[in-house]
Order: sequence, then structure tokens, then C-alpha cells
Amino acid sequence: MTGPQTRQPVFADVDTGVDDAMALAYLLASPDAELVGIASTAGNVPVEQVSINNLRLLDLFDAADIPVSTGAAGPLSIPLRTCEDTHGPEGLGYATLPAGDRVLTEHDAANAWVKAARAHPGELIGLATGPLTNLALAMRVEPALPRLLRRLVIMGGAFDYRGNTTPVAEWNTHVDPEAAAEVFAVWSAAWGLSTPTHLPIVLGLNITEHIAMTPSVLARLSAAAGSPSAPLSVLDDRGTRSTAANPVIRVLEDAMRFYFEFHFDQGEGYLAHLHDPLAAAVALDPDLVRCREATVDVELTGTLTRAMTVVDWRGHWGREPNARIGVEVDPAEFFDRYVGRVGPFAARYS
Repeated sequence: MTGPQTRQPVFADVDTGVDDAMALAYLLASPDAELVGIASTAGNVPVEQVSINNLRLLDLFDAADIPVSTGAAGPLSIPLRTCEDTHGPEGLGYATLPAGDRVLTEHDAANAWVKAARAHPGELIGLATGPLTNLALAMRVEPALPRLLRRLVIMGGAFDYRGNTTPVAEWNTHVDPEAAAEVFAVWSAAWGLSTPTHLPIVLGLNITEHIAMTPSVLARLSAAAGSPSAPLSVLDDRGTRSTAANPVIRVLEDAMRFYFEFHFDQGEGYLAHLHDPLAAAVALDPDLVRCREATVDVELTGTLTRAMTVVDWRGHWGREPNARIGVEVDPAEFFDRYVGRVGPFAARYS
């Protein structure tokens, strides 16, 4: 007989966001995770709306004891850009969630990072699926933050791959490139050159775009929750709402429908890339992806290439690696794990 599974403390910094919501569902459904705090980052929608989404999702998932902290209203040095066209006017597609009475912490997101790391020194897993503004500010508060974390997983960048915001830049990095550059620089300085196992794992579009949710996979998730509904179809009227009886599945389907429609309009098919859920899964189990160590920097001045994540695979710069970059993943394995965890988790709310 085996004992209870060890739960790993996780702190999530998100700009919720359809795929951020799917990532939070995965963390809460995982028996090996203890979500100890959430930082709200301005990105997909303004930070006030991100905070509302996080609070309401925790109410939906009956996880009201998890603290949520709000972050900076904008990037370190440039105006905020949001993408309601991708995630919907409130960030969760067509999904609607009732208002609750929960409130944010009195401390901001940067200090939330530090508090969580100090409460779990050497054990905390950091997950960043939005712009890195809060994390950069947290490192200013506590320069030793990298040494307090067990692991950091970042969803951001595009490595030898096209961008999704400019021809070369990925969304999260483009929103606050100065923050991303600062995080890579401070992380390297904090650890020095002798601890490659503590390099952040960085999952860019080159790997996350292989994680393509389709209506058939979403139907598997609904079935696993014991709440099958009408499968989503490109032939449906825009904005058709979920028929699932299960409230969690209903929210996830209504959110995903908007995301499917956006990707379809972009010429990518009636599907959706689950960037952030992959990062959440890798935060708990890095073996889900194959990584290569390399040196990463962020272009800050290029007229055509600003916010591009530039990777030096061959050591031209003469600098030590500062990241482990995801280069290979098995989408079927990921989706089996996602459905196997989130489906039974959602079934509790039937």
C-alpha cells in the first residue's frame, strides 16, 4: 500500500485568460499540487479584471482559501496592451461567473511572490503564464528569490519559431519585454554558473502550439466529468452556450468556444492552443517535456524585432546558459493527463 501523494507547493502568476483558467483548473485538480497563492498580472485583460477572474474561478472551484494578490497595473516602462479579441471582453470568453464576496490580499503580487517563497524555502514551484512584470518586481524586493524557489516554469517566448503578436515576438514577452529581460538577467546573477538544474524552464510557442485542444478532446473532458454535452462545432452559431449540467464543464466549454472561434478566425482551424496548461503540467512534472540548455536574451531596441526572445544555441556570446528551453512534447500524453485529472475533479461539482 502506498502512502498519500506528496503535494508540491505552487505559486501561480497569471493574466487570466482562457488558457490561464484551464491551467488553474489543472493545478487544483492535481493531487500532487498545493496552490498556495495566485498573483494577478496585467496582460490578456487589465489587472483589475484578471483579479476578478481569479477570485471568481476559485469560488467556482470551491478553493476560496487560496490568497489572490493584484499586481502592477501595467508593464515596467511601456503602456499596457491587452487582447480581448483573443480571450473575450472579460478574459473568459463567453463564460460568466457570479460575483462573490472574497477580497484580494492587502499586499501586492510582488510581495506575494516573496511571502510564498519565504514560507516554503527551497520547496516552492513558481509558475508564470503571463507577462513577467510581477516577477521582475518581486526580484527587486528580494534579489535572492531565485534561490528560494525549487523550480520556475515560464510560458513565454518563441525559439526558432514565428511569433503570435509580431512576426518574431510572443504575446507575454511582447507585453513587457523589459520585465522578461530583467528576469533572465537577475536569475542568472542570483545562481551564478554552477547550478544548471535551477535554470528556469521556458516553454515558448515552438512547443506550446503543439498542444492543440480540439472539440473532440473537450468532449473527452466533459465525458470524464460525467457531464456530456453537445460537442462544439465550427458550424455552431457564434456564442452558442454549453449544454453541460456540470457548472465547471459549462464554464470551461463557454470559455473554450470563444478561444476556438478566435483561432479559427486566424486561419489556424477550429482548435485552441493550451499554452498555459502545458506550463502548469510541466511545473509539477518537468519530464513531460524535453529541454535544451541555452542562453536567452530579449531584444529591446530592434525596430522590427523588439520583444523577440533570442536564443544562443551554440555559445556565440560566450555566456553560460540561463534557461532550459522546451523543445519536444508528446501532446497525447499531456491531454491524457489533463483529462484524467480535470475530468474527475469537475465531476465533484455535479
